[in-house]
Amino acid sequence: MSECQSKSKVVVVLGAGVAGLTTAIAIQEKGGYEVAIVAETLPSDPKRPDYTSSWAGAHQALHTGQNENDRRLEQDTFKEMWKLAGQDGPARSSLHRITEREYFRNELDLQTHWMPNFQQIPTESLVSDARRGYSYNTYTVDPPLYLNYLLSRFIARGGSVVRGKVQHINQVLEGGIDIFTRGCASATSINALVVCAGLGARALGGVEDQAVHPNRGQVVLLKTPWITEASRISDSTGGDQTYVIPRKNGVVSLGSTKLSNDWFPAARVETTDDILRRCLVLCPELVPPEIRVERSGTIEDLRPLIVEVGCGF
Repeated sequence: MSECQSKSKVVVVLGAGVAGLTTAIAIQEKGGYEVAIVAETLPSDPKRPDYTSSWAGAHQALHTGQNENDRRLEQDTFKEMWKLAGQDGPARSSLHRITEREYFRNELDLQTHWMPNFQQIPTESLVSDARRGYSYNTYTVDPPLYLNYLLSRFIARGGSVVRGKVQHINQVLEGGIDIFTRGCASATSINALVVCAGLGARALGGVEDQAVHPNRGQVVLLKTPWITEASRISDSTGGDQTYVIPRKNGVVSLGSTKLSNDWFPAARVETTDDILRRCLVLCPELVPPEIRVERSGTIEDLRPLIVEVGCGF
């Protein structure tokens, strides 16, 4: 970017999580922009709690809010992701079209919804503690694979990616990306800087947003290829939730927790046990079929299936 003057406007995005990568691609694909990403952590790096994108569940569940703008964004997101997840979709290896059964602890009466094949679950088929339930088609995400898909898509269109630890936004505003690669300022001025630093925005000089705080989530990954449907129970206000989210590779993500201002950077054993208990109640089929034909399953039957346990914030 520093070798010659460009007619395109130069944009630098700070952060290479799913928000940073998606933002960089959206700007890049509008045309007329030369986009670079500066990030301390990249998708190919080992997982760490402060790069929370790799620890996401992840899926798109029912949107039950009444805000029209939020509803439109949910629909637009679903339309794009559903296309990417299709049989010929470019992200099909990291996205998985699936049926989800979603349960609510409160009396949420949804007559219709725009999710494909939306229908109410009969009362007699509800899980314990549920007052309402709905099934529909959606997609699930394998976050590490999806992050690498986004990175590859960005690079393939000419995007630049630079590893760098930014202490103050002025480093980038004045020096561009060359300050991290060549130790001198870029010849081309930056037209815009987009900060997608997540929790890092709290300490980033020039931003220092003290309203940003961790919401620590812990997940357990199991190898259970016989699980073919996703399930979740929550209330419609976004409170405590339990989910079972299968990925295309036969791994399921179990969760979750959402602990505000919790900075502990490793998985807690007691939290793992709690997640296993809750998910077993929601989905007894997590236990291997050969055990279920003999007796009811316990969380001890799930421990040998654990692939990974971790947290992000």
